[in-house]
Amino acid sequence: MTLSDSLRRMRPALLIAALLAVSPARAADDVVRLGNLKLVHFGAISYIKEIAPQCGIKVEERLFAKGPDVMQAIIAGELDVGATASEAAISGRANGVPIVVVAGFARGGARLLGRPDLDMKTVESLKSRKVGVTRGGIQEVLLAAELAQHHMTWSDRPGKDVQVIYLAYPDLNQALMQKNVDAIMQSEPYSSQAIAEGWGKEILKPYDTPIGEPVRTLVMTEAFYARRPLAQKFMDCFVRATKTFIDQPKLAEAYVTGTLFKHQITPGEFRAAMANSPYSYDITPEHLQRTADTMFRYGIGKMSRPPVARDFVKTDLLESAKRSLGIQP
Repeated sequence: MTLSDSLRRMRPALLIAALLAVSPARAADDVVRLGNLKLVHFGAISYIKEIAPQCGIKVEERLFAKGPDVMQAIIAGELDVGATASEAAISGRANGVPIVVVAGFARGGARLLGRPDLDMKTVESLKSRKVGVTRGGIQEVLLAAELAQHHMTWSDRPGKDVQVIYLAYPDLNQALMQKNVDAIMQSEPYSSQAIAEGWGKEILKPYDTPIGEPVRTLVMTEAFYARRPLAQKFMDCFVRATKTFIDQPKLAEAYVTGTLFKHQITPGEFRAAMANSPYSYDITPEHLQRTADTMFRYGIGKMSRPPVARDFVKTDLLESAKRSLGIQP
């Protein structure tokens, strides 16, 4: 007797039970393990798990403190997909992490802030000051590019034009508020919060270097990228989530402020942050190459040489997903 004959002879209740017993194993094949950061411009990435059932997948999200932590989890085999700033993807690839960059999900997201009482207005005004930044983050790359562009030197020890103080994102705001540093190169939404609360003043948005506006990267492991049907389902879901947030800003605001941040940021702070870090889809090898070359030039990311961006930027899944939703290039 065949398996189909046996199933036909079962009573309906037993048949339903048998099918339910098979379905979890099948569903397990469609689980995607996602690493993300708790930042406003990473909100659409978090939203993927909310609509994942509509895409025929299940997404298990883990939040990390910074992009290099996402890379470590990928190395450990704990993630299939990760959302990071570009510097983490670049340094990871340069050091042998088997990843490909498949999309860019947000632009900008950085500000150079100073203490209001010092009234600093230019990069040159940082001379002889202490400037806080998160080590290894894209903000460190932007700070290095700005200082070099203005012919200034820097170190984490006294003696250079600028003394760099390395702190985590939330700690940067505390250090600026308590006047332990004079300025910070900060991410969103923390920089918008500092401005809103009156103890941070914008000096500039650091987008006038060869890097331009930094693009946050969505990466897949090479093994997951090779699972084409599932990888395409995830990419379709990413594009759908991002389009939803772009088309429905009120929904994006409610989700990020309420669900992701548990009302730790206000709607006004969210809107100010997003004005400096809009959601997007695209990324180019040229942008990543400029960022990688800048990192290598200033010793950020511990690379023996910068990776060749065209070897690991793969946007075919993205283009297919955009076409399916009618999104123009």
